[in-house]
Amino acid sequence: MLSTLNLGDGQNLGTTNGRIALDCSVRRTRQGHVCISTTDFFFPLVDSPYLQGRIGAANVLSDLYAEGVGECDFVLMLLAACRDMSEDERTICTKEMVKGFNDACLEAGTSVTGGQTVLNPWPVIGGVATTICSEGEYVKSDGAQVGDVVVLTKPLGTQVAVNVHEWRVRQTPKWQELLKRNIISLEEAEDMMHAAVCSMSRLNRHAGSLMVKHHAHAGTDVTGFGILGHAQNLMDNQSAEVGMEIHTLPCIANTSKVEESGVLDFRLLKGYSAETSGGLMICMKEEDAVAYCKELEDIDEEPAWIIGRVVEDPNRKASIVDDFKTIEVEMKG
Repeated sequence: MLSTLNLGDGQNLGTTNGRIALDCSVRRTRQGHVCISTTDFFFPLVDSPYLQGRIGAANVLSDLYAEGVGECDFVLMLLAACRDMSEDERTICTKEMVKGFNDACLEAGTSVTGGQTVLNPWPVIGGVATTICSEGEYVKSDGAQVGDVVVLTKPLGTQVAVNVHEWRVRQTPKWQELLKRNIISLEEAEDMMHAAVCSMSRLNRHAGSLMVKHHAHAGTDVTGFGILGHAQNLMDNQSAEVGMEIHTLPCIANTSKVEESGVLDFRLLKGYSAETSGGLMICMKEEDAVAYCKELEDIDEEPAWIIGRVVEDPNRKASIVDDFKTIEVEMKG
């Protein structure tokens, strides 16, 4: 639909033909700097309004980090307070959302400098994140090369974990089926949701800030289209005629087991399960990727994985190989 509306002027940096694509608007300012900006928002997926705000901020900032920058100059906050709550509930919920959002921004070394607030049936929070940098201080998203490997910095499975948590809280038939068939225990479901919340609320700041140092060629973040959807978007944006083959799917522990049970097809192992505030997916040379993953794990104390490779392909297709493997990612601590 949007492709028919003639949006943009063909002057975006780091995208094929200067078109609107992928995560951010990357523009050269009249003064010769590079302005990178993005916007996103987050609907309620967790029980805590504080965590909703924190995840909302992490989700907004992630698009900047996917451009290989580690610093955000300022954030505008977009806030929708729930009109259907009582006044006291709305006040408490809204304050906690804003606090979570602001705390994440402060952790990112940036500030909320303005925004807009409306009333809405659901509490929603998001924003606009902007950084100003120079040429060479960010990674253009169209430079993937044949022979590159593909790195992922967070595990998959947040959609599965959040839904199983909802089933458990509401004691739905799907939850009862999981228990009856011994697919997952109560403790495993709680650990799965905790791991998902920790992942969603963790900033991709260090993952982004190391991309230039380790000579990344292209990157994006994995969110609503699933890993394969975002991989395809990334390949469609490359200057070279390349495709991507994904051979490894790191998943939050027990999410793949839920997927394979058939209780509900989240399409996790097909690559299309939506992620919230997911990891960065980065193309770089293998030797650079090994060093990148080691340094990132040293800083974040969380693993990153080489999950695929960039191959020559005039059709620019992203795919998951038939004999892919999964990695069960256990929560640390």
